[in-house]
Amino acid sequence: MAGKVSKTLTAAVTLLVSLSTQASEADVTTVVEIIKHQSQIVLGGSVVPSRQVTIAAQLPGRVEFIAGSEGDLFEQNTVLIALDDDELLAQRRSALASMSNADASLRNAGVQFQRELTSPSSRNSISGMGIPGMFDQMFTRNFSDMMGINNPGVERQADLYNRSTNIEQARSAYMQSRSQLEQVDAKLRDAVGYAPFNGVIVDKRVEVGDTVQPGQPLLVYADIEALQTEIDVPARLMPGIHPGEELEARFDIDRDKPVKVRVAQIYPMADPVRHTVKVKLDIPLNSSAAPGMYAEVYVPDVSVPARDIPVIPKSAIIRRGSLPAVYIQNPKGKRELHVVRLGQQLSDDRVAVLAGLHGGERVVRNPNRTND
Repeated sequence: MAGKVSKTLTAAVTLLVSLSTQASEADVTTVVEIIKHQSQIVLGGSVVPSRQVTIAAQLPGRVEFIAGSEGDLFEQNTVLIALDDDELLAQRRSALASMSNADASLRNAGVQFQRELTSPSSRNSISGMGIPGMFDQMFTRNFSDMMGINNPGVERQADLYNRSTNIEQARSAYMQSRSQLEQVDAKLRDAVGYAPFNGVIVDKRVEVGDTVQPGQPLLVYADIEALQTEIDVPARLMPGIHPGEELEARFDIDRDKPVKVRVAQIYPMADPVRHTVKVKLDIPLNSSAAPGMYAEVYVPDVSVPARDIPVIPKSAIIRRGSLPAVYIQNPKGKRELHVVRLGQQLSDDRVAVLAGLHGGERVVRNPNRTND
């Protein structure tokens, strides 16, 4: 009886060893790779539109028209908001009337100048009619000229100068009226706010019927197709950031999917209080980011030398509660569970390991959790 039990136990142990060996042999493993990795600092920032404007009132008035509400999309040059312009239209009609009067005066002054050139008034001034007038023309004026009482040349020059002065005065009145008309037209343009580019209203600060004053914000308008990440970088990290360089970022949505963002703008001056430099980075158009989201950007710290770190496939990671872990294959071909501390995700399928693994160890890809 004892011999039968011993044979049964031996057979069971042999079967378990066989199953364990088969499971180990079925595992697909990969060698832990060692790479040089630059230390990085995670900086928090915000997603902002690449273009954003605040449309403010340029003159006092009452809001008469608003094109839409927050989130509405508009094309460039669409009227977004308009103020009441009845008073301005009345001023424009008055300016047009003044300009018309000035134009008539200018034309009349020109005609009078031409008349003075062809028919001088100093020669046509007749003191009487008939014989007395002819006597004045033939004798009185000529004798006056000979005796030096009158000077016809001076009189003619004075008359021409007077007519030319009338022309200049009429022209100045016309230009003044035209300037008033242009001023009114400029105010009429300021009474209407146009979309400077394709975008959406992100903040509507007034309603139809509100009375506004010059400088009061009316709408905030932005282009949300092209987005940027805005971060404040400590001055000591600036040597690791260059225009056009790509950095890794993560957003509130799809945090497990890092996004490459490109350095678009580096402000020329650091904040004198916080000692940080504002940096803007372009976000790809196909990203799931949206304005106002929180963003994390990985900035290299070049003041710390690069060090060797292990890299493993993302598919090798399993979770034990909140702790990440991997299975390694020991020299006997069996699994061993190792808890690890993960670092930055280097690509879609590669993750850096800060602790828990060494180079050369073999980790199990896609471990079968039923065999834990």
